[in-house]
Amino acid sequence: MTRRKISVAGCSVAITLMLAACGSDAKKEEVVVEAPPKNVIFFLGDGMGLTTMTAARIYSVGEDGSLTMDTLPETAFVKTFSNDAQVTDSAPSMAAYMTGVKMNNEVISMSANTLAIDPGLDANGNKLVNKCGTGNGTPATTLLELAKAKGFAAGVVSTARVTHATPAATYSHICHRDLENDIAAALVPGGTGYNSALGSTGLEVVLGGGAQFFTPFKDGGKRADGRDLVAELKAKSYTIANNATDFKAVDAAKTERLFGVFTASHMSYDLDRDAAKEPSLAEMTTKAMDVLAKNKKGYFLMVEGGRIDHALHETTAKKALQDTVAFDNAIKAAIEKAKLSDPTLANTLIVVTADHDHTLVLNGYAKRTGKTAAGNPGVLGLVKNYVTGAVEKDLDGAPYSIIGFGNGENRTQSSRAAMASLDDTVTSANMYHQEAVIRTTAGNETHGGTDVFLGAIGKGSETFLGTIDNTKVFGLVKTAGGL
Repeated sequence: MTRRKISVAGCSVAITLMLAACGSDAKKEEVVVEAPPKNVIFFLGDGMGLTTMTAARIYSVGEDGSLTMDTLPETAFVKTFSNDAQVTDSAPSMAAYMTGVKMNNEVISMSANTLAIDPGLDANGNKLVNKCGTGNGTPATTLLELAKAKGFAAGVVSTARVTHATPAATYSHICHRDLENDIAAALVPGGTGYNSALGSTGLEVVLGGGAQFFTPFKDGGKRADGRDLVAELKAKSYTIANNATDFKAVDAAKTERLFGVFTASHMSYDLDRDAAKEPSLAEMTTKAMDVLAKNKKGYFLMVEGGRIDHALHETTAKKALQDTVAFDNAIKAAIEKAKLSDPTLANTLIVVTADHDHTLVLNGYAKRTGKTAAGNPGVLGLVKNYVTGAVEKDLDGAPYSIIGFGNGENRTQSSRAAMASLDDTVTSANMYHQEAVIRTTAGNETHGGTDVFLGAIGKGSETFLGTIDNTKVFGLVKTAGGL
């Protein structure tokens, strides 16, 4: 711990010291002032491109409103291409933020020369057998590992599986993102496959989905090795939370390590979430902060809004926009909590960004809609003329929605004249799949290659500016956080 010694003479201007001892022979007293903790919270909206951000703003607060992320004082644009692709997947893009290294698609926090090798089938038919081979790259140190090496606390929070690409890139190293059994094992202190760079006691907080990769196959999970990683973590003094009731009962002041996976796979979309079973992203974020804050040196916390990406792959825009709003609510809650102990954020850096774009677009010259509410579909509705308010028609004489996708599963295979009856109630439904230009298989709309937004506030945030490569973010966070 950094300490600064201050000698105070007996005739100090401090009234309390004057009363205690004043005179030429007064003894000098030593006052030890502890350096304040340095905290970093890195928010990652998976797939949250600029158009998705804009649509979520309109959906939530209208065209002239602001989300919390819109109010961050320092901003930049980030290039997201990977080592081998113009359009990245989540593994190398998040790993670039965490390590400063450009790597190939599918690779998790490894050197640039690492080849992504597909997993093989295990005895149960799951593609989870590691075929990375020897000599296939080397681990690239992550910001989270640097924080642990400095004696800081560290945590990972996600609405996706905690073994999914984005969270995995903070704490594990492997040639292929689909090796989620191996990634899960990296979290268990002392166990086979543990990442020793996380220290002897491991991460202080892990919250999200993905119980199947911590559970033996015989118990409904996907582990062919028979290990019960949740039991192993419990034996290592982790407090275990399996549902919202367990989670709410956790007393952060008495909890040193917290592990909670609330669903077998990803957590529910926010539109579908049962609050009695699954905590919100904001709730998980603030609970994590409370647990981590007990470390007087500081902490590093990664928070992912993971299901924004999944809804965009499905082309279910309403789900994507609602998850973006839930992500923004977590940012707001984190800033408010951080300011309770660090009012000016002089020792707290909060960064908000995305790992990549998607192909979502806003069509036509739509009139302003205002926010989505009962009786008003807002940005989820049809394009209406900004002068007359009449529904606009395409060349086939059919209406079309404001939101569309460059590719996706819902594409009319002939004239759109058959879509003449399309209306706002259809396009604003929770499960509506917006139309796409290029047809893909269901759920396989692709990422986009456009630059993404980065916003920052607090300690060192003024260094985030301009158009920067995702690898540069690593160094800026490292310096600002004292890592």
